[in-house]
Amino acid sequence: MLELRPNCECCDTDLPPNSTTAMICSFECTFCVHCVADILENVCPNCGGGFTQRPVRPAEARRAGVSLTHKPASTVRVHTQYSEQALREFASGIKHILPENR
Repeated sequence: MLELRPNCECCDTDLPPNSTTAMICSFECTFCVHCVADILENVCPNCGGGFTQRPVRPAEARRAGVSLTHKPASTVRVHTQYSEQALREFASGIKHILPENR
């Protein structure tokens, strides 16, 4: 089950569970759409993969036990260990390779 991390790992902007601007890689690294486009250039700085929009967990249970109330989002904020310059340098080396070929 997705953690639904509460923030962008780069700029620390809030990304609540119902955010449509949260992007994740296959390891759930979480960034805002702005950082993915303008800094990371669709390259996850942790795994080198690409990003997709994070799904929104339903707030209301339409089936028993399946909602944000029953399976809450994480409250643990995660921050990248890399500087913005390091993120840009990493992305520049592999951004030309399609995510499915990295």
